[in-house]
Amino acid sequence: MRGPHNIWRLIRTGATLERTGAMKVVLDAFEAPPALRLVARALGLPFQFLGYKGDPGMPPATRALTALGPAYIKFGQILSTRPDVVGDELAVQLRVLQDKLPPFSVEEAKLEVQKELGVSVDEVFSEFSEPVAAASIAQVHKAKLSATGEYVAVKVLRPGIERAFNKDVDAFYLAARMVDLFAPGARRLRPMDVIEHFDGVVQGELDLRLESSAASEFEANTKNDKGFDLPEIKWDLSARRVMTLGWAEGVPLGDNAALDAAGHDRVDLGNRVLQLFLNHALRDGYFHGDMHQGNLKVAPNGDIVAYDFGIMGHIDEYTRRVYAEILFGFIRKDYKRVAEVHFEAGYVPADKDVDEFARALRAVGEPIFGMDATKISMGRLLAYLFEVTERFGMETRTELILLQRTMVVVEGVARSLNSQINIWEVASPIVTDYISKSIGPKATLNDLAKTARVMARFGPRLPVLVENALIRQSNPTAPRKQSGLGKWVLGAVILGLAIGISGALTLAALDMIVF
Repeated sequence: MRGPHNIWRLIRTGATLERTGAMKVVLDAFEAPPALRLVARALGLPFQFLGYKGDPGMPPATRALTALGPAYIKFGQILSTRPDVVGDELAVQLRVLQDKLPPFSVEEAKLEVQKELGVSVDEVFSEFSEPVAAASIAQVHKAKLSATGEYVAVKVLRPGIERAFNKDVDAFYLAARMVDLFAPGARRLRPMDVIEHFDGVVQGELDLRLESSAASEFEANTKNDKGFDLPEIKWDLSARRVMTLGWAEGVPLGDNAALDAAGHDRVDLGNRVLQLFLNHALRDGYFHGDMHQGNLKVAPNGDIVAYDFGIMGHIDEYTRRVYAEILFGFIRKDYKRVAEVHFEAGYVPADKDVDEFARALRAVGEPIFGMDATKISMGRLLAYLFEVTERFGMETRTELILLQRTMVVVEGVARSLNSQINIWEVASPIVTDYISKSIGPKATLNDLAKTARVMARFGPRLPVLVENALIRQSNPTAPRKQSGLGKWVLGAVILGLAIGISGALTLAALDMIVF
């Protein structure tokens, strides 16, 4: 589908923003400079008749994104949690996108369920409600199981959503190519990789079997987390376009008035949602990648209940350690160590000056500490970070896009519950605990044990591998064989490994005594 015809899609995007009145709202929210406003209006006004009309009953931004399609709606959902970036007015408009989109009929939903599960809806469910929530990709119905009387949530994909979403993302690919072509300075951000990553994540969201599996793994990781709960997946009533799970009772996390009326402590909730996310990301390396208010409730007992597991994030153990050290360094204001970690991980080219980079990081970090959270402009902070990363040649790491995006979303959720929250103070105990476990003496012992297990698996093959390597180095044409040399070399390797492990264990023991 990718091709020049998508230029039309991009033109209609700008035209739709102008026709719905969203162009001015967006420009005001991002405090666009006069020159940019002039260019945007000059390009938009002549072509506004080409834009989608949308629903006049909706606010301008919501009206435009809803008319443009699923991918634009997803983007709007992310921005809705950041009033400090887009402003209170636009954040309120975009919040409607989370769970209040126009639904498709209950009859269409029942047909989808029957087709996917191969059963009669009326036989399996004694009740099947009108849609209780409608999002960009699917909608949810409350139903009652005939066999047990248990209430469940039945999630059904929108008819034709796969084709509609692909059309939207198709235009994004073209936009990314245009950035590559006409904005060489932005190539380091690898816009094509960014779009490919986003496309892959949402394609996974379009298969509810994968979402069911993700929810099951997430539940196994978090079952002992205090104050956190997940609904149970009903595997026998789930398929590619339909997912059934236990019904989650509670107050939406985005309804502050209802939370206050129910007697919930919003300060505690704000702290907890941030700490839970950091625990999942650092401790497990597996986290909910779409933690906006529309996917979170507060149960009557005060537990935070998460649902909608279509977007889950994964980061490997090494990357977790790197990012934990970076966060820990910022918390301690050790900017030199933060800079060193960037260099050690290869995030910054080795030919750059580490001290200069540390000074630049100090200029980013210092304004965060000791200030009222409401006075920190994340928009200005992100703009300065962009300048710093560009100056030092850092590249966007596509495997971390979802982590970075979700951190922004979770921070927005926490701020919506408690506008005075100090993100760094709340994060400090989680990051510190992870650091002590992943970089301290115990972590050294665990790493050595893992190394020993790997060596044990390769032990039987090691003599041949070592001898062949030595033979090929001295005589590339010689045939591979095994002799006493291989056994001798193996003995030397094992002896060296034993000495190394013994020394490391001794150092670790001394560290334990010191600590």
